[in-house]
Amino acid sequence: MKLNLPVILLKIVVLPHNELKFEIDGAFSQSIIDNAMLFHDNKILLISQIDPLEEAPSISDLPRIGVIAKITHKMELPNGKIRLVLQTKARARVFEYLNQSRAGLFEAIVSELAPTPLSENDNALLCKKLMRDVEDYINKVPYISNSFINEISKMKSLGDMTDVIVQNLPVDLKRLFAYLSEIDPAMRMQMILEDIYKEIEMVNIEHELDNKVQNELEDAQREYILKQKIKYMKEELGEVSLKEEEVKELNDKKDKLTLPKNIKEKLEKEIKRYESLPATSPEISMTSSYINWLLDLPWKKQTKDNKDLKKARKILDESHFGLEEVKERIIEYLAVREVTNSLNSPVICLIGPPGVGKTSLASSIAKAMNRKFIKVSVGGVHDEAEIRGHRRTYLGSCPGKIIAGMKKAGCINPVFLIDEIDKLSSDIKGDPASALLEVLDPEQNKHFNDNYIEEDYDLSHVVFIATANKEEDIPEPLRDRLEIIRLSGYTEYEKLDIAKKYLLPRIFESHAAKPGSINFNEDTIYSIIKSYTREAGVRELYRQLAKVVRKIVTSIVKEKIKVSKLNITNDNLSKYLGSPKYTFSENSYDGVGVVNGLAYTSYGGDIIKIEVSHFKGTGKLILTGSLGDVMKESASIATTYIKANASTFGINIEDINNSDIHIHVPEGAVPKDGPSAGIALTTALISEFTNLKVDNTTAFTGEITLRGVVLKIGGLKEKCMGAHRSNIKKIFIPSSNLNDLEKIPEEIKKDIEFITVDNYLEVFNNIKKKTTKKKK
Repeated sequence: MKLNLPVILLKIVVLPHNELKFEIDGAFSQSIIDNAMLFHDNKILLISQIDPLEEAPSISDLPRIGVIAKITHKMELPNGKIRLVLQTKARARVFEYLNQSRAGLFEAIVSELAPTPLSENDNALLCKKLMRDVEDYINKVPYISNSFINEISKMKSLGDMTDVIVQNLPVDLKRLFAYLSEIDPAMRMQMILEDIYKEIEMVNIEHELDNKVQNELEDAQREYILKQKIKYMKEELGEVSLKEEEVKELNDKKDKLTLPKNIKEKLEKEIKRYESLPATSPEISMTSSYINWLLDLPWKKQTKDNKDLKKARKILDESHFGLEEVKERIIEYLAVREVTNSLNSPVICLIGPPGVGKTSLASSIAKAMNRKFIKVSVGGVHDEAEIRGHRRTYLGSCPGKIIAGMKKAGCINPVFLIDEIDKLSSDIKGDPASALLEVLDPEQNKHFNDNYIEEDYDLSHVVFIATANKEEDIPEPLRDRLEIIRLSGYTEYEKLDIAKKYLLPRIFESHAAKPGSINFNEDTIYSIIKSYTREAGVRELYRQLAKVVRKIVTSIVKEKIKVSKLNITNDNLSKYLGSPKYTFSENSYDGVGVVNGLAYTSYGGDIIKIEVSHFKGTGKLILTGSLGDVMKESASIATTYIKANASTFGINIEDINNSDIHIHVPEGAVPKDGPSAGIALTTALISEFTNLKVDNTTAFTGEITLRGVVLKIGGLKEKCMGAHRSNIKKIFIPSSNLNDLEKIPEEIKKDIEFITVDNYLEVFNNIKKKTTKKKK
């Protein structure tokens, strides 16, 4: 007989012949209960959702079998909720779910399912068998309640008994649905026996494992015992834990890699240790991290070098202008390596002012050699562990920058750039420069030992390139291991070529400007170089050129104008860049006691004016202009030398002794130091006391001794560039710097006369011929 019953959806599975208690709230739920009590003799249909996580299942997803229940008690609580007690009666087949019914209630057309009939004798035998097995099950399984034994012992129906037993078994939702769907009591009994036999077997295995583990471990190791239990249970069930899967993956990865023997043994040892650690151990993550570092590091993998020397040279020339020495060194390395196939990689240090292309050149070298490129900056690093790594005993420990870079490269022969090596510092945490000695020594780096890895790592295949701005700031032991290549600043003409061939094409591409649409003539670029930049490299030049293009593109977009070609000239340059920012020292003033010296700064060379004045006094020497200690000593040496040789220079010694001498170097806010102003200071003093005017197109550079010997100086190329910018026509230099003239560009040597001297008397005799006395 078909019935029309209201429906309540449950997220649990209930079976007939069981009591169900729950509370409901909400007008809609209460209307369902009222409907059941008024029109359906307190009967209601309980439907269990197949997916308990589904909040609003559709009718098509609902099962076609449910349980008819009768409301036995209803109590209205003070909080407005209703407490119900339901007694489940029988299974019911659902023919149709009704979405629309009285008062919008959810109902279904059902009929009660009759159980498969059993003979009285069969029913009695099966009930007895089931009762005996269930009692045995409860006795052997300690976590199963025996509260339902009394209830089922009074039952005579196998169907009723099975439904009550199932509701007390520890089975999952899917299994409960299977019990609900099965209308044959005998089949349900068979299913129950399968479940309880399996559970008894699990308990027996657990007891065996308890005894097995108990014999091996002490009682205090509870955590370890539990772990062993789980492990043995997984083995018996044929299951594998996540950790076991991870260990298997680590072993597979280790077996696939080509590793040195000592690393393979170390990995095997660490993997076994990792496998034995409890899941809650604080060491488990540290050990896992260490194993992964060993596996991820390249131990033997290499990339193939580019053997086409012409192609390598072409790549270097396309990316950088000039820099012949370093380019030739790389080509030589590739050539010799191709012949010997066993040459140690060079350790090159590029020293030069900012912006000359040191860092970008290293990247181009990697490209030319067809190698991976890795860059680390050590500027400001003051902890030795940044290079060598932290020991594994520390929380959060990791390898140093060198090993981390090798992991990133993924091969043992990258080009490795160590940037700003002259800016290392040290403190109580160690000296990073000393740690780099092992890295950059070709005789030692084959056995580099990182504190974290704890095993030797071969760095001999790596091409190390270091960069620095000042050679004197590199510690001497470290400098001794470097093959130093000096990159001087560019001349204006070199910068002009770089701007035309490299910078402007790159700027046009990055600003989406068509080549030829914006035209910079050479005079304009030259004006930008001289008046808007003051650097040895080309970074600021790039920024100024980009600024012009950026302003042009902005005006085109903003005003929506079309320009086929725009010429940038000296006449309209200030429109884009404003007034000129820099003017190099000019020879706008001269006179007795005023001489041109040469200086080497971080942005290139320049001239400095040295002024001397004397007045009646006690022979005191006054020095101003932010002079450093070395330059002050040069002034004292020059004064002493002139006093010792006063008659040679036609000076009355009493004039010096009875006068205070004031030496000043203009631009007092700019610090100045170094010994190379020795002959310039001497010449300025002689000019002051002999009343001789020195030609303002002449400059002097060279260190002087108390005997008048002129010693070698550094930075001659940069100083000559600065002199050339300031229209100097003659420069006195030490004879020992004669070989340095080969490095000076031809356009500078063509415009400047160089006079080499060994002793200051040669300087004096030369200027005496060309100068005239001037009355003060």
